[in-house]
Amino acid sequence: MSVRVRLDVSYDGTDFSGWALQPGRRTVAGELLAVLERLFGSVEGLTVAGRTDAGVHATGQVCHVDVPPERWAVLAPALVRKLSGLLPPDVRVLAAAEAPPEFDARFSALARRYEYRVTDAPYGADPLRRRNTLAWPRPLDLERLNAAAAGLVGEHDFAAFCRRKEHASTIRAVARMDWRRDPDGTLVATVEADAFCWSMVRSLVGAQLATGDGRRASQWPATLLTRAVRADEVVVAPAHGLTLVAVTYPPDSASLLARAEQTRRRRDLA
Repeated sequence: MSVRVRLDVSYDGTDFSGWALQPGRRTVAGELLAVLERLFGSVEGLTVAGRTDAGVHATGQVCHVDVPPERWAVLAPALVRKLSGLLPPDVRVLAAAEAPPEFDARFSALARRYEYRVTDAPYGADPLRRRNTLAWPRPLDLERLNAAAAGLVGEHDFAAFCRRKEHASTIRAVARMDWRRDPDGTLVATVEADAFCWSMVRSLVGAQLATGDGRRASQWPATLLTRAVRADEVVVAPAHGLTLVAVTYPPDSASLLARAEQTRRRRDLA
């Protein structure tokens, strides 16, 4: 018998080789698992909502882990504070709470939301923002960016924007894709979907940046949705501009289980 614990996690991905465990490499999962094992003795099933790539950040990452109930009873009241003293400064656990057994950080998720930050300022990225903001060498037009983004919303086969994995579907449902310009001049893309395939968000951003600076027509990214294979002309935007900002879940145990079962099914376009 074990207790399932949900952890809400934030990290600066600059010095990590991504989330997932990799022999001989520093990863978010590796740092977190080492500290959890130190505290709980044994942990099982560390599972994350989104396996971010090397250099990608998170302010709203979610994972779950199963821990011994007797240790949870002792550690729960002050776990977040204990973790803050043991984890390196570029990863924080923001919250830790017991979750129902049906909760699965990956398969129960309804949506994941990312933001991508770009500056077209002539001097580049602000020194305090250089680790999470891409400096773009050409002026970007907000109207053109949003026109390109609008054509990518909906359920489509995003094969042109994905690095294909064998037997994996590239059909995804993008609920939101838009851009804003913040008061400091930074352009921020927000993209939300039920799930993403490998390199999809950064490829979508890369295609839109080519329209925003006038090198491509605003309709061009949407025309790529007819392709069944990756579009080589789409440049993948650098990792450091991307941040996972939120993951949403159903409100109750029955819905969590139903959502997990639905997510595990391979999807096809109607």
